[in-house]
Amino acid sequence: MDVNAVLSAQFSLPSIPRVLALLLSELERATPDLRRINQLISTDPALTLRLLQLSNSAQFRLSQRVFSVSESLALVSLGHVRVMAQASAAGASLRAVPGFPLQKYWDYSLDVAKVSRALAGYLRQNQQAAFTAGLVHLVGELAMRMAMPEQMAALDARIGPLDARRARLERKTFGFHHADVSAGLARKWLFPEPLIDALEHQDRPFQHEVYEPLAGVLHLAAWRARAKAEGHNQRQMAVTFPGAVGDVLQLDIDMVLQQDPIDWNNQVRPQPLSQPTPL
Repeated sequence: MDVNAVLSAQFSLPSIPRVLALLLSELERATPDLRRINQLISTDPALTLRLLQLSNSAQFRLSQRVFSVSESLALVSLGHVRVMAQASAAGASLRAVPGFPLQKYWDYSLDVAKVSRALAGYLRQNQQAAFTAGLVHLVGELAMRMAMPEQMAALDARIGPLDARRARLERKTFGFHHADVSAGLARKWLFPEPLIDALEHQDRPFQHEVYEPLAGVLHLAAWRARAKAEGHNQRQMAVTFPGAVGDVLQLDIDMVLQQDPIDWNNQVRPQPLSQPTPL
């Protein structure tokens, strides 16, 4: 299967059941709280993608594309949101993503979104765009899993879905990788060009004469969230830090960790990591 076949395949991304329940409950109130609706949708990659698809569609004939949930809610009626949420809830029990634990996917995506937003704020980039990019950056991975489950299962036997080497092995095995699919879907859905570029170059920012700071932000955020998901210690974070990307953005590892907005639960807050910690 080639990348065009994956992009043309029909699939439906799973939403978080708790978020759907809370969203539907809020929408049934006499006066729904728009801030609460924004917060709920912004924690769910599938709902975010559906809302962005709608707000960037030809239906609204916008001169500028929409980057975020808050921008979308300024355009889309709550009736549209209610229909979207109800449709998601109706099919929730039928959806699955082979080989990728959904809770891990949801948690990891939200972590990447939060770190992306924090780093973008430090660099004076568009924080809403950065959050959206982080939340939806793995949509291509999920699309590939639903379109070609057997091939992806064979790859899983060799390397985990969140391994930093995953994109390179996907490219070697299939001729494309999840970032290509994420960007292709974003282009198909008429998302803003900076968001498309960030998704496309998330694995290898600043290569091929493309300079999109949002791609670098997304790359660093994914590194940080991956460190949590994989339980990396201080030394592992030091030796895996993508220094070349940090150099372009003028961010060293200590500066990235200082922008870290996430409670890493049982992990001890790292000390400065300019040098690897001896074993």
